[in-house]
Amino acid sequence: MLLKNLRKRKNNCFIEEKYMKKEDSKYVLIDAKEQILGRLAVQIARILSGKDRIDYSPNVGGVDHVVVINSDLVRLSGEKEGKKLYYRHSSYPGSIKETIFSEMMEKDSRKVIELAVKGMVPKNKLARKSMARLHVFKDSEQSLVKENTNAGK
Repeated sequence: MLLKNLRKRKNNCFIEEKYMKKEDSKYVLIDAKEQILGRLAVQIARILSGKDRIDYSPNVGGVDHVVVINSDLVRLSGEKEGKKLYYRHSSYPGSIKETIFSEMMEKDSRKVIELAVKGMVPKNKLARKSMARLHVFKDSEQSLVKENTNAGK
């Protein structure tokens, strides 16, 4: 055990001083064509929180960016397409609004994936940083998709 990377705490336990660096970040490309929304959101949230990395630490979060293409072609399992509702509220009494999944897909399909991933990401201070590393596009022709992206499932 290397002691130069370890720091002794008051209660005689050692913690390792190893943090993820921004230089180690990569872009992961995920194609949402004909994928189920919930299963796709779990994959994306796992990458954004850094749980797929060897140097995972829950207090640091991930450093990888996720690029999702073809968000128009995502689907739901079963007959939920006409039943799934999205709610929003303006904090005024009686101002709750609801929208069906099919209307959300017509309006902006990127918002559907972002809301699903936001629900899967842990609710803490790192959530905003991890959501900033999510890039969702309606089609496959985008300038952010670089040559150094790794193909996702």
